[in-house]
Amino acid sequence: MKFRLLSPILLVAVLIAGCGGSSGGTAKLESSDIAVVGSQQVTVSAYNQAIAEERASLKQSGEAFPKAGSTEYESMQTSIINALVQDAEFAIEAQKLGLVVTPAAVQAQLTKLKKKYFGGSEAKYQAGLKQQGFTNAEVESSLKEQLLQQKIFDSVTKGVNSTPAEIAIYYEENISQYSKPATRKVEEILAGKNKQKLAQTIYTELKAGSQSFAALAKKYSQDPGSKNSGGLFTATQGSDVPEFDAAVFAPAAKTGVLLKPVKTAQYGWFVIEPLGPIVPGKTTSEAKAAPAIRKTLNGTKDQTALSAWVTKVSKSYCTGGKIKYQVGYTPSPDPCASITAQNPTTT
Repeated sequence: MKFRLLSPILLVAVLIAGCGGSSGGTAKLESSDIAVVGSQQVTVSAYNQAIAEERASLKQSGEAFPKAGSTEYESMQTSIINALVQDAEFAIEAQKLGLVVTPAAVQAQLTKLKKKYFGGSEAKYQAGLKQQGFTNAEVESSLKEQLLQQKIFDSVTKGVNSTPAEIAIYYEENISQYSKPATRKVEEILAGKNKQKLAQTIYTELKAGSQSFAALAKKYSQDPGSKNSGGLFTATQGSDVPEFDAAVFAPAAKTGVLLKPVKTAQYGWFVIEPLGPIVPGKTTSEAKAAPAIRKTLNGTKDQTALSAWVTKVSKSYCTGGKIKYQVGYTPSPDPCASITAQNPTTT
């Protein structure tokens, strides 16, 4: 079940679950249902409302609604039915968990929505509903569904937390994210492999001041990334070939002083002049990085816990005939088929 804003003006498009039934037992499949899920009935009106919501959404985005009988239509139909069935499962499980959304909570959420999207104006809110073709009751139903899903999420992930040891391991394994290496602005000319004589000629000309570094870079450099920008380059310690790196970041390499030609095994000869001082690197300590790491790890654990819970719920309803579809509404493919095939059961 999703609550979507179709445009900056509104506007709310609502997918209504429309589930009915008692809190226990098995519901009877009526002609007004597309399916029953345990004690819950998923009605034709709920399905039609979902189709209408999808039509409005596509229209708002300028897309064509798929033709009945087309592959696109069948895919949309299956997605909607699966969503409605899952919502019915969640509704039953929420009851088992004792989770309830009060009318007051729904109204508080509606007030926030009106303030955020309509500046708190009731008139603008009503106009938005009219434009989209939805009622206030439908919006309230959608908000209630959202709040219930949040309660389920909070319940399932309650107690999930990352340990200091897990944070330490993550920090060590991803230390590059928290370390900013030293940098230095230079200008460089790549003469190339077996070009010691050319590198020495360039060096001599630069020392004599007969030509500018930019002119010589444009004329001789084999580095396409810097030759047309005067040889300008920002070196990052640890990112360049070892010989280049060692020369640029050597304590004896002075700003504004041309270095003697540098030979590298991979690229050949360079002529380099540091243009600025070495900007020291920085490393964020584990203590400072810990809150963000904990949030990342907890987020992953939350999703893992939720996924496991959803899978468990799906398995429980896919067995023992707890889901029944009206003729013409069985999703294709039926998600239960793969679940029961992988997890045979005698229940």
